[in-house]
Amino acid sequence: MDGTFDHVMLRVANLEESLEWYQTHLEYEEKDRYEGDGFTIVYLGPEDMHEDGAMLELTHNEGEDDLEVGDAWGHIAVRVPEGELEDYYQQLMDEGVEDYRDPESCGGRYAFVKDPDGHEIEIVKRDPDEGALWSLDHTMIRVEDADEALGYWTRKFEYEHTGRWEADSFANYFLKPEDAAPEEMALELTYNYDGRSYDMGDAWGHLCVRVDDLEEDWDQLLTREAPDYRDPESNDNMYAFTKDQDGHEIELLERDPDADSLFPF
Repeated sequence: MDGTFDHVMLRVANLEESLEWYQTHLEYEEKDRYEGDGFTIVYLGPEDMHEDGAMLELTHNEGEDDLEVGDAWGHIAVRVPEGELEDYYQQLMDEGVEDYRDPESCGGRYAFVKDPDGHEIEIVKRDPDEGALWSLDHTMIRVEDADEALGYWTRKFEYEHTGRWEADSFANYFLKPEDAAPEEMALELTYNYDGRSYDMGDAWGHLCVRVDDLEEDWDQLLTREAPDYRDPESNDNMYAFTKDQDGHEIELLERDPDADSLFPF
């Protein structure tokens, strides 16, 4: 199993508005597009993103303009160079992005903005050699049991626990595939100690993990007792979906690097 995060999918109410926002403020370019029956999917990313960098997938379903941003998903994080967080945040403010959580309110370590649908976007400082400007650094999801969540990703997907941050009321855990490139997107698990439950909402979609052999890796996941949610056969052997212990959807996708389109269908 490759294990590299291929993309993270968000649902948007107004596709053109969202595209303009990401292309203007994060300088993303359209990597590919698929027009389906009643829906449109667009892949986005920095122009010079790494081959193992994760893309952002925006999905718009016709007639769905009232999306709920649940709290089971947290945010995506994008990279800016060390020492330039304040400058890039101010650039976003000058471009008309809403002031949500500025660097000063976050101790100068990071900042947050929101896109037109209310998806939270963290801005983090990274070495410029560890991914293109605005490239996806990690995706955060909230979990109700940290031990179960860590066990799921380390056993099912063979991820490594690469870091943690523990505070008085919560803990953050970071995971990546073994021997992951610095440019790859990581997964952040947030566990709040108060035992709260979470609402998935419908504005967040899924994480996508790239695999070497869809059928073989799917069978391996089932052997490791991953939920059989949408198997390859039910998706014309183009992709499959499982879920984690909290119900977050995880797509499995086998990519052909020589294909004209990023979409397998």
